[in-house]
Amino acid sequence: MRATLAMTAWMVSLVSSYENTAISLPGIENEDFIKDCVRFHNKFRSEVNPTASDMLYMTWDPALARVAQTWARNCRFVHNVQLHSSYKLHPNFSSLGENIWAGSLSLFSASSAITNWYDEVQYYNFRTQKCTKVCGHYTQVVWAASYKVGCAVQYCPSVQGTGISHGALFICNYGPGQYRSWPYREGSTCSACPNDDKCLDNLCINPQRDKVTRYYSIVYPDWPVSVRNRNLSLFLIVSPPILILGAIMTIWVKHRYSVLLN
Repeated sequence: MRATLAMTAWMVSLVSSYENTAISLPGIENEDFIKDCVRFHNKFRSEVNPTASDMLYMTWDPALARVAQTWARNCRFVHNVQLHSSYKLHPNFSSLGENIWAGSLSLFSASSAITNWYDEVQYYNFRTQKCTKVCGHYTQVVWAASYKVGCAVQYCPSVQGTGISHGALFICNYGPGQYRSWPYREGSTCSACPNDDKCLDNLCINPQRDKVTRYYSIVYPDWPVSVRNRNLSLFLIVSPPILILGAIMTIWVKHRYSVLLN
């Protein structure tokens, strides 16, 4: 009897822990989740080798996030069959890109999933465009023309097609998706940006295209950078630590000098 009660209590505790973890997964309006998704995409896009001359800065798109969320709820490790069909999923893009990641709840974070996609670079030869394993997730992450991204993560009792139980299914959709041979054009960073674009962190930005008034620097992800006063904004971001360091050095020098005089 005691063994039965103990087993029942353990099962209830296990189910409760999964439910709590599932509830703790971020929603598509979670600011930290959004920042992580955008930041890590842009980080990897800014660091491609060879360097890209036409890489666009990615910003968040709520409509793409809703597409990802709707498909993730199916808990299937397969691509959305409507991405390239005549059925229009997005008001601005006729064809969307998509990346999928599945794993245990304890392993999930947006940064680790996006890093996992980018790590396929080891199988991809940019010069020959040859792939020795799987490279489609990598090429989508660094697809120069994709400038909007929306992601969602879903708790799944079972992720069909993977054998994963009580796992997380993470999906990102991109606009526009992949549609040509080369993921980006090689060259000096920002040298082939569209007309009227500016350069931020080796990426092309344009507030009219991106539909944003502020950007987040990869170096300082929590500090927004104004497009109109980007140089001033970056100065204000960098100057406080410099001023603090200067004050510490001044105090130290004065203290040291007074000690020597005494």
